[in-house]
Formats: sequence, structure tokens, C-alpha cells
Amino acid sequence: MEQALSTIKLGYTRPLDFKHGRVDMTHGSGGRAMAQLIDELFMAAFDNEFLRQMNDQACFPAPGGRIVMSTDSHVVSPLFFPGGDIGCLSVHGTINDVAMSGAKPLYLAASFILEEGFPLADLKRIVESMAQAARDAGVAIVTGDTKVVEQGKGDGVFITTTGIGAVPEGVNISGERARPGDKILVSGTLGDHGVAVMSLRENLTFHTSIESDTAALHELVAAMVAAAPDIHVLRDPTRGGLATTLNEIARQSAVGMMLHEDKLPVREQVKAACEFLGLDPLYVANEGKLVAICAPQDAGRLLQAMRAHPLGRDAAIVGEVIEDTRHFVQMETAFGGRRVVDWLTGEQLPRIC
Repeated sequence: MEQALSTIKLGYTRPLDFKHGRVDMTHGSGGRAMAQLIDELFMAAFDNEFLRQMNDQACFPAPGGRIVMSTDSHVVSPLFFPGGDIGCLSVHGTINDVAMSGAKPLYLAASFILEEGFPLADLKRIVESMAQAARDAGVAIVTGDTKVVEQGKGDGVFITTTGIGAVPEGVNISGERARPGDKILVSGTLGDHGVAVMSLRENLTFHTSIESDTAALHELVAAMVAAAPDIHVLRDPTRGGLATTLNEIARQSAVGMMLHEDKLPVREQVKAACEFLGLDPLYVANEGKLVAICAPQDAGRLLQAMRAHPLGRDAAIVGEVIEDTRHFVQMETAFGGRRVVDWLTGEQLPRIC
């Protein structure tokens, strides 16, 4: 009854049919149908004092410290997967990118590209998932945009989120700060997200009980910074996995990396899935894990702080930074040999995030 009265007040003939309705071109036309979609779905789900201003931009107080900003587009397929969906993933992914500087995430912007014919029930489920993820993280979605493309010219939903945060004074975490002798830590098991998504791909018959690890990591980062303020590097190993992330950092810092295979935390189910599919867990995406690089004297204290947090209970020290003018990432294998962990060639896992 309340929604019906609100609909009449706003001048709409009837409320949106979230059970049977579908997105159509008028929902992106800038007219009454688009206003109704914004009012009854996005405003209702994301409601906060900044969004309520209904301007083309968000106006909010400037936080202290240095400002960080990140943006990320999400095209994961399928849209719903074990442990999550494109909605919570779009929130977690951008929050984590902001948090890897040591920043406290504060605000998010969200833009949607919707395909004509997409079920409103699925869109509502995605938006409510985003709203819950943002509330759980204590971050407000303060502005956004919606566009609709013709049927056959999209793929259901694409979401772009942009995040703003503030880095506290005295925190200096950056990809060029890795130094020979530093320790490399990961916050938990590798490859969970990629395997969870792959388990639902149409052309795969392999099934697993693994769920995506998608999660917002800023509170874990805060606990880590409190324990070891001089962390050198933080990074979330998403597309391309741990291997690509370490290659990026090695190039930024002009160093090499040495991993130890027997120290890498990988679930047995993930190992089995990767073996079945011909994949290396080092290259499989994660959405709720981080890599930390710190001075050797800080490693024990940092590991203890990570393991004390629910999102870091499986944390491990997996290697060290070494001198190497070639900037190679290498790994000592469980059999006592060594191999180069090179950059990913081609697209191993398309549409994974």
C-alpha cells in the first residue's frame, strides 16, 4: 500500500512489476519510466542523505588525509555464482582497490548498463545485493547512472563502480616500495573465486562446492596497518591471480620475487578443479584476498594480525623479494626445482569479474 501511494504521488500509473517485469528502452530514455526505475529501485535500495539530494553529482564533506580514487567495471558471467553475484562483487572490488592504499573507503558511485528485456526481478536482486554489501562495509553509494541498450547488444547487466577513500597520515603503501629481503604474505586460500565462477559456465560439466571469496577487505587492512604501519605494498590479486599481481609489483619496484610452492594456501578442491581444467591456481582470480609485502622484521607481527581477522585466518608467508635485474617472479617447487612464474599470456579466464 505504501509503495502504491508513493507511486501515485510521483505521478506513475502503477508500481514496477518486479516479479514479471522486464527492462525496456524507456527505462533508459530519461523520461518518466527511467525516473520510476530510479525511484522505486535504486533510490529505495541505496537510500542515504547524499543520494537523496537528487543532483547530477554527490556533494559530501572532504575527509582529512590524502584522497584516493579507483574505478572498476564488472562484466562477470554468469551474473549469479556460488557465494555472490555481480552486485556484491561490484561493491567489494572497488572498495578493495581503494583499501589497498591503506585508505578507509568512504563513498561509491555506481553506473549500470542494462540490456533490454532483462528481468526486473534479477535486477532487483542484484541491486539489493549491492546495497547490502555497501551497508555491511559502511560505505555509501552516493551517485550513479543508468543506460539501456537494445536486446542483443549487451549481456544482461554491466556495472561500473567508482570509489573514494582517505589515507591516514603516515601511511605510505605503494607498488614501488618492495625491497630485496621483504617478505610476501597472502591473506588466504587462492583461486576460490575463479573456480566458483567456472563451475557454472555453460560449457563446463565440472562442479565443485567451492564458493567465491568475494568480500570487502578494508577492515582487514585497517587491522594490518595498526599492527605494522610500514607495510610496503598491498594488492588484491584479482584477474590474473597471484602470479600476475607479483609480476606487476616486481616491475614497479624493479626487483625479483621468490615463491615457495609448499607454502601457498590452495584448497584441495581448487587444486583438483584446476588440474581437471588444465589451469594453474597461481593465475586464477580472487576477490576476497590480498597480497602484502613488508620488511622481514614486521612479517611475524603482520601475519599474526592477519590471522586474528576472519578474512585472514588462512594467511601465510609464501615467499620473499629478491634482487633480480630481470624482475622475474620465480617459484621453488615442491620437488626442489625452480620455475619462472611468468606473466599470463592471453585470456585464461574471460568474464571472471
